[in-house]
Amino acid sequence: MDLLRDNELIYGRLLRIEEPHLIERYNKALKAFGLKPTRLEAFDIDRTGFSPQVAEELGDFNYLDPGEINRRFIILTPAQIDLPVVHTAFSNTSQLVYEFFSRNSRTIDALTIKDVIYGEIEDSVQRVEIVEDLLSINQVEFKVLSAEDVVGKAAELGALVDRLKQEPDAWRDDAMLERMVELAKICGDIRENALVPDQVIFRHNAFWTSHFGGLYVFIDPDITTVIGDPSAPGFRRSRPWQVSYLSIRDADRVFRFLASTGRIELPRASWIETSGYLEHRAEMVIRDLIHRSEPNRDIGKADKVWLQAWIHSHADLINRDGNFPFLNLAKREIAQLGHMRVEEVLPQHRFLVVRAKPDHADAWLTNRLISDFVPSDFVSRYVFNKQGFYTDYETANDVWRADAVDILKSTYLKDKEAFRRRLYGLADKD
Repeated sequence: MDLLRDNELIYGRLLRIEEPHLIERYNKALKAFGLKPTRLEAFDIDRTGFSPQVAEELGDFNYLDPGEINRRFIILTPAQIDLPVVHTAFSNTSQLVYEFFSRNSRTIDALTIKDVIYGEIEDSVQRVEIVEDLLSINQVEFKVLSAEDVVGKAAELGALVDRLKQEPDAWRDDAMLERMVELAKICGDIRENALVPDQVIFRHNAFWTSHFGGLYVFIDPDITTVIGDPSAPGFRRSRPWQVSYLSIRDADRVFRFLASTGRIELPRASWIETSGYLEHRAEMVIRDLIHRSEPNRDIGKADKVWLQAWIHSHADLINRDGNFPFLNLAKREIAQLGHMRVEEVLPQHRFLVVRAKPDHADAWLTNRLISDFVPSDFVSRYVFNKQGFYTDYETANDVWRADAVDILKSTYLKDKEAFRRRLYGLADKD
């Protein structure tokens, strides 16, 4: 993973923590979780406070995610809102934490001036053993604590202020007034500085989870759809009257689900011809074929002329694979008709020519699912399914790894927002 780390393809854009007082606060949160304090003089954190360096020191990359459920968080600064989430068992953790930051910005701004915020993102499940455990998660609650209990003391002060306003003789209670003064020294004027979060409960919407080898849950008004490995415990048995179960290996049914629920853009000239989508897919297909047929050939710096020459000299291999000829056919048909008749296309080819509908709430999750059916496109896999990309990377040889890094640097990393907007029609997002 050193090559990925050196090129900021893993653990990139994290926040450096090296100020002694912030490290001290971080350690207070670790101790509250029953963990050993870090001895590091500097480390990086993501939006949730996860640090790859601290994880390595502890020998536990799930130190903020025990059991991969009820994720913990550590907030040292409001600036964490702009960071990615680099280690999680649920795809929507990043969005949930972003919403928490956004809805409670005043509280986070005020508290982190003098304290560390930590806690857990709790739901109704303590352990995930069957699919039903995942389906039962409808909402999550941020259980918010602080090392100096500023949150609790602010709540106590607020209650005393209310009592002072509502009870005519409360001002005669010297002990209460002394307690208010004591608390105000810690919390300040809570009428001006909000020290209690405004919103801690958030809805748990569609998501991917690493449980059971990777499982998707899509939620529609009348039905929930689960896509995963049929061997997952409880698959097709939990709530069959309100849950539809699709095998991740059934390309036809998965595609028809995405199309019928309006989650994908079918291949039309209106977006295909301006995005360069088919050209991108075609190059990824050819690079994948080269790596599979000639594992030790270095093509990291290969240009389009070289690739075209390779295509001409390996026509038989390319025709047997079928993906590249199909993409050429798709390009011609769309140019002639303005669209492609996907119902006449083999199920395994359909995902090559579609993308998530950009304005759909599940666009990022849908693109992640599409990438599972197009493993040759490691760029899309990196953009939408980094865990999957890292798994592929670990099992690949050094030649593939170097090529993947070169391509990602020259395409995606060059301008992430522009790349996502052009190829997938998406606005910026971590």
